[in-house]
Amino acid sequence: MQKAKILLVDDRPENLLALEAILSALDQTLVRAASGEEALKALLTDDFAVILLDVQMPGMDGFETAAHIKRRERTRDIPIIFLTAINHGPHHTFRGYAAGAVDYISKPFDPWVLRAKVSVFVDLYVKNCQLKEQAALLRLQLEAGGGEPALGGALLGELSARLAAVEEQAEALGKQLDGAEDAGVAATAAHLERKLVGLRRALDAMRPGSL
Repeated sequence: MQKAKILLVDDRPENLLALEAILSALDQTLVRAASGEEALKALLTDDFAVILLDVQMPGMDGFETAAHIKRRERTRDIPIIFLTAINHGPHHTFRGYAAGAVDYISKPFDPWVLRAKVSVFVDLYVKNCQLKEQAALLRLQLEAGGGEPALGGALLGELSARLAAVEEQAEALGKQLDGAEDAGVAATAAHLERKLVGLRRALDAMRPGSL
């Protein structure tokens, strides 16, 4: 699997450097953006597992940047974690969630907590990528077989085994998230589970004698 990309958005170089130091242990690709405009430009060409977005930035602030991200079909489902140096109270926090953030963290934050939160979204992103790969393979095999509902036993077995591996990893991740209070994480995990169930049903429907 290719490494997941994490977008770090902050107008202060020292803050970007600190984020890179905290997240380097995840061994993923970290992409810098020094403004909201730079972030939107990066999102035009690359896919990201999660975005860490500073709220207070000159020009286009974090709220405005998030609004643009959520309006684009390509990027609307990317999780956004807001980072802010100033706590303006519940109203400010609510505005962050209303803008589409899955989390809102005040600075200074615990590096271990931030890394753990980002790690969850990276894991979910990787599982979704694996799921898309299996779905694409299934579609190609269907097209090659002329759309026949019953594929060869060997091919079905291979596809089923690959899907089972993704299901097993997703189940393990679900157990880690059991009882999590983060609504954004729970929603993303539930979305992945629904996709897995749908693909498994589609695969089972192609088995001989299933019709």
